[in-house]
Amino acid sequence: MYVNLGAYTSGTWGEKSQDIHFADFKFCITHYFLIQECEKDDEKDKFEEDTFPLAIQDLMCMNNDFPPRAHCLVRWYGIREFVVITPGSNCEAIISESKCNLLLSSISISLANSGCQIPMLVQVQQKWRRMYAGECQGQGVRTDFEMVHLRKVPSQYYHVSGLLDIFKSKIGCPLSSLPQVNIAIRFTYILQDWQQHSWPQQPPDFDTLLGGEVGGVEFGKLPFGACEEPVSELHLATTWPHLTEGIVVDNDVYSDLDPLQAPHWSVKVRTAENPQCLLGDLLTEFFKLCCRKESIEEILGKGLTEDEGKEINDIGSALSKLTEPATTVPISKMSVANMVHSARKHIRRHRRIDESPLNTDVLNSVLLYLFPDAAVERTPENSKNKTNLFLQLKSAPIDSLTYRLALCVCLVNYYHGGLRAVAHLWQEFVLELRYRWENNYLICGLAGGPPDLRCCLLHQKLQMINCCIERKKARDEARKVLEGSEKKVSRMSSGYLKSLSVPESATVMSTGSISTKEVSPGKSWDSWSDSEDEFFECLSDQGESEAPPADEEKDGSKSKAEGRLHPYNNMTLLNSSEPLYVPITQEPAPMTEDLLEEQSEVLAKLGTSAEGSHLRARMQSACLLSDMESFKAANPGCVLEDFVRWYSPRDYVEEEVVHKKDNTVLKGKLSARMMIPGNMWVEAWQTARVTPARRQRRLFDDTKEAEKVLHYLTMQKPADLTCHLLPCIIHSTILKLKEEESVEDIPSIKKNIQQAICQASKLLHPTIQDYKKLEDFINQLIAMETVITQARSLKAKFSISESEKRDDTDELKKFVTSLLEDPEVEVIGAGQGSTGRIIYRLFINAQKAALLTPKDEDFVHDRKTTGANNRVPDFPSPAGREILLRARVPRPAPYSKPLPQRLFCVLMREEFRLAGAFSSDTSFF
Repeated sequence: MYVNLGAYTSGTWGEKSQDIHFADFKFCITHYFLIQECEKDDEKDKFEEDTFPLAIQDLMCMNNDFPPRAHCLVRWYGIREFVVITPGSNCEAIISESKCNLLLSSISISLANSGCQIPMLVQVQQKWRRMYAGECQGQGVRTDFEMVHLRKVPSQYYHVSGLLDIFKSKIGCPLSSLPQVNIAIRFTYILQDWQQHSWPQQPPDFDTLLGGEVGGVEFGKLPFGACEEPVSELHLATTWPHLTEGIVVDNDVYSDLDPLQAPHWSVKVRTAENPQCLLGDLLTEFFKLCCRKESIEEILGKGLTEDEGKEINDIGSALSKLTEPATTVPISKMSVANMVHSARKHIRRHRRIDESPLNTDVLNSVLLYLFPDAAVERTPENSKNKTNLFLQLKSAPIDSLTYRLALCVCLVNYYHGGLRAVAHLWQEFVLELRYRWENNYLICGLAGGPPDLRCCLLHQKLQMINCCIERKKARDEARKVLEGSEKKVSRMSSGYLKSLSVPESATVMSTGSISTKEVSPGKSWDSWSDSEDEFFECLSDQGESEAPPADEEKDGSKSKAEGRLHPYNNMTLLNSSEPLYVPITQEPAPMTEDLLEEQSEVLAKLGTSAEGSHLRARMQSACLLSDMESFKAANPGCVLEDFVRWYSPRDYVEEEVVHKKDNTVLKGKLSARMMIPGNMWVEAWQTARVTPARRQRRLFDDTKEAEKVLHYLTMQKPADLTCHLLPCIIHSTILKLKEEESVEDIPSIKKNIQQAICQASKLLHPTIQDYKKLEDFINQLIAMETVITQARSLKAKFSISESEKRDDTDELKKFVTSLLEDPEVEVIGAGQGSTGRIIYRLFINAQKAALLTPKDEDFVHDRKTTGANNRVPDFPSPAGREILLRARVPRPAPYSKPLPQRLFCVLMREEFRLAGAFSSDTSFF
């Protein structure tokens, strides 16, 4: 039962190992076998008396000669199953002849006693020589496996004729006429010279910003590709599979074995080991920053931090002056932004040009790329976010500020100074954020709204600053409306009208009548609005906000409604016919994931006691209390039931009740959970004051939160920054790989990218990341880049610009893709096909370059003048010659059964190997 064609290469091989001890010596015994389905029709052949063991049958099988990927014994002997005994680890090799004979005789006895028909071989001599000896026994037959290994090829055995002499003398056929010897020949030619092809990277452009850098690109684009030839060698195997002794002539005088005339060509490529690739180097250098422990202060030097400290003290003094009750210093002189900009100028003035880690032009270009609105107004390019890959990777949207920052940090680290340049860029970035916060400039490249918890923490922090800026701008706009209304009143009123209130039209945005004289001349709006105790949209405190809740409740029906938004579903208050209004409320405080986690830990530490539960409920009801106060201000005379009808309609139950006059009336009441004694809603309603949202204490103190975020960013080390930006860089890398793969169309890489996305989503989501697994994952991404560059290199070498046939183009694309995925690829049409002609031309060009001969046009003329003797050979000498000889010969006597005999010969520059399997009849000898 022969094995199917190509099964040794495409099939699955099994392996079982076990350690044994023999004569106080440790051995490892390994069983190798091809996993295959047995056909029922062939199983009965096993029980026939004259059937040879499968291993002996395999010696004559021609379906799997020269398998490109298999155990060396499979290639040399063609067997599908065998057992190998090797010396154990840390054991000396079996060199002495007596030990070898002892092992072989023991193997022979064990095979005979057990009836095992699987070949058993033992490794002898040094391991690097790969020398084996053994035997296989069947019913009435035995095959001996022998091997010869030399460093040099004897001159008389360099051709087929000499090897045939060895084979014939070894089998010692007793017949007068020797049966035909079947011959299979393979010559392997190696192509190493790629001088005729362009450099894998474009030459550097010294006029650009990244001039002089190989693969240098503009900010926002990652470099890609190899800096050296990723394909080191191309191996062409020319095969003559079925020859006989009389058909082919190959001796030291003449040879019929012309590679162009070989019926089968197959090619495999040997790739460069770990070629330098730009994207891989970029990733590796960026990831190394995660392990650095230095702070910004340690990196940029103490002199810089002393200057910064002085400026920070100036900022602190400015803040203290802002909170003083009166001052004669103009507000513009006390601006924190001015102080920060003076600090920045001071830093640049004291820092020498040669000490600056980042070149000024590079720094300005990076900042302009990060903050494009500094030059021209630009809306965020959300149209590019066609995929939600950033959600899977917990990264940031494409073209967002965080995403752009990650690219810039990565490029600056690789091209412009490493760690010091990253520290410098980060310092300038934080200063720019502070400037924008102080001057109410929104940060471009960030989506509006609260922080997106699906993105990385740094992106959330930047969104939090934008939230603070938006709240601050809203307060400033409200102040301007208030001031405008006051000026209008002052113009329209005489001196005695100063006691009157502001017109109704201004009550939506103002607190009431406020005299501008009440404001201290040196007290800014921000100093009042930033107070931690009260939040007012006006310029002075209101006495009514300090009134006891009881008084407010008493006068609630007579008080003036404030902070109304619009009527609510045509409802009226339960105790009056006044419409129920939706109040203007404070927005909930936005939070980042680290603040949420911190809040959860605080609430969890309160425990499960009654006091802890009550305190936890009070902490969680701050927003509820604010909404109740706003509702009371908008709806004078309201009760808790009115609030529940608007805030939580499901907790207000209405049911039909029959009146005395048989009229059906709807009556409502609070739900059961609202009636529980000690309910937090009831308690909050009782303590809630009649205070509109604009005069309540702020639920979200934007000044405090912005300063917290800026302080957090300032204290980040480059290693912390790298960890924050790592998801964005991996996100960008995957997108770059997908972009490059789509050009080359490599199915295996496409599949690997999808697997990488799933793997990255698991690695990047945990708060504490496993750096060892991340390093392995980055190596996988680098391997994908290497394969893509290899495909690109091969496509350039196998280009068919001279041919316009579409079929040839498709054939070549398929051929190149197979070269990267398969161990060996057959060339359709051998040397006469389109692919074969390209390979032939590659060898010709390499030969001409190696021998320094003229080009094609000069070569023809030289050949005419000097004759054909100086003609350059089309192919170099074969790097390897493999000759397989087979015959069925009766041994040891003429009347013995004709049995398979096989000799596999390997001839290389520094290796000569003969692997023979010779069978003998043990019944008739």
